This record gives sequence, C-alpha cells and structure tokens, in this order.
Amino acid sequence: MNIILACVLLPIGLLILLKAADMLVEGSVGLAQRFGISQLIIGLTIVAMGTSAPEVAASITATLTDSGNLAIGNVYGSNIANLALVGGLCAVIRPILVSPGVLRREMPVMLFTALLLFPLLHDGNLSRPDSLILLLLFTGLMIIILRSGLLQARAHRNGTLPVSDLILNVPQTAPTSIVKSTVFILLGLLGLAFGAYLTVESAKALGKAVGISDAVLGITVVAVGTSLPELITCLVAAFKGHDDISVGNLVGSNIFNTLLVVGASGMTRPFSINPRFVGIDYRIMMIISATFFVLALPKKKISRPAGLFMATTYVLYIAYLFVFTRNQ
Repeated sequence: MNIILACVLLPIGLLILLKAADMLVEGSVGLAQRFGISQLIIGLTIVAMGTSAPEVAASITATLTDSGNLAIGNVYGSNIANLALVGGLCAVIRPILVSPGVLRREMPVMLFTALLLFPLLHDGNLSRPDSLILLLLFTGLMIIILRSGLLQARAHRNGTLPVSDLILNVPQTAPTSIVKSTVFILLGLLGLAFGAYLTVESAKALGKAVGISDAVLGITVVAVGTSLPELITCLVAAFKGHDDISVGNLVGSNIFNTLLVVGASGMTRPFSINPRFVGIDYRIMMIISATFFVLALPKKKISRPAGLFMATTYVLYIAYLFVFTRNQ
C-alpha cells in the first residue's frame, strides 16, 4: 500500500469503526430493551463495551497481521488518551464531579487491572495462558457488574439509591424492533471488522513510510482514532453536565481495554512484546492512571486546572514519543 492510498484509507477506516460501533450499540440496546433488560445493565455492559469495540477490532486485526506491538500500543495509548486527553479536555470545559461509587469501585479496579499487566508481560511475551487469565478476570468482573447492576436497579426503583452512585445513566428510549436491532448488530460487527482492517493496514503503511515503529504508531495514531467514541461521548456529556457518563465511560473503557482487548489479542495469536511495554510506556500509563485517581480523590472532582494539567501532560508525552522513541 502506497503512502497516498494509506492517507486516504486511514480516516475512512476510522470513520467506519466509529459508525459501526454506534450501530452495534444502538442495535444491542434495542434488542436488550425488547427483552426487558434494565437501562442500567445496558449502560454498564453493552454501551461500555460498544465504545471499546474499535480497540478490540483494531487490536485483533493487528495481531492477525503479525503486528502484536501495534495491538498492545493501541491499548496503552487508548488508556493514556482516555484519562489524560479526553478526561483533561472534559474537565477544562467543565469540572467533572466523580461519584463516590466510582471512587470506591471502578477506579481501584482500573488501577488493579493495569498493575496486573506487568507480571504477565514482563517476560516479553503474551501467551495464551496469560490472555486466558485476563479474559477470565473480565468474565468475572462482568458477572459482578451484572449482579451489582441488578441490585442498584432494584434500589433505584425503590428510591433508596442516590443518582450520583450510578456509573452510567443511559436515557430511556422507545425500543426498536427485533429485526432492526439484529440488522444493526450484524452491520456493526461487519463494519468493525472492515474498518479495523483498513485502519491497521493503512497505519502500518504510513509507519513504514515515515520510519515510525508499530509500537509508537499504536500508541498514537491508532489509539487516538479508536478512542474517538469515548472522546465524542464524554465531550457531549461534559457540555450537558452528565459527569457520571464521562467518568464512568473513561474508567470502564480502560478496564475493558486492559482485560478484554489484550486478552482477546493474545488468545487470537500469542506474540512477543516490545520491551518498552514493560518499561517507560507502562510506567507512564500507570502514572497517568494513578494521577487521575489522586486528583479526583480529595474533592471528588477533576477541576479545570487538573484537566489542563492532564491534557498538557498528554501533549508532552506525544511529543516525547515522536522526538525520542519513534523508531523503537
């Protein structure tokens, strides 16, 4: 693939990923509503996984095309971009209130899952047993969330659960037909596969043309592109003052990326890990994650100065990648 074609296909692939993820979420929500599944459960599971669907598709495609480091780079880059870039920009627009429930549950889980990557990747390989551990943890977490969601939904109906304790607040809408929802799900899945293929192949071609490694390309271009659902969702939520959606979506997406995306990639095809992913980039991901948590802890919010600090940190990190480590 030549560089001109790659420049054309990269944004097309990203746009297809975004539209396909939107169709998958809409179809899944419609189908769930038809079967009487609560809005809270839909938000905690289907919608959260839907915004992570581009990362899943792009990383699995990268693994299948022998670009495992692009897959891991996509996860690291998306996790960093979600908190530093997206979270930072949202807080600059409007300080983000963080619910006590998120501080108690989701943020500690996010930090734990990120810490878990180090012992699994420190040997320089992502094996199927490593990936199975991540997927089993993801499955267990989903069971816990579903159980917690059912209890929260029951308490919310009885008027005993504060709204601020909810992770996501998905608006109530009229359910669509089963046929339409099923078609949307199928088209969304096909679109994700095709969009991921275009995105990964064009990104690899661009990287080779300008001398950027797969690892850096995954952390930057692919990561930002696949994080667009979170960016759009959270910016809209910030403008409307839906803080539970902003923080819940960002933290939940990072958990899904770490467990589901890395696990699915390694189960698809085991691969060797670039040393940087147990070195500087891993430490930066952990520092950004911990900083986001620490900034939110004292006053249960991300202030404008804190958001500006996070966004500036992200810009400096990207500059560091391209200036000092672009070939690594």
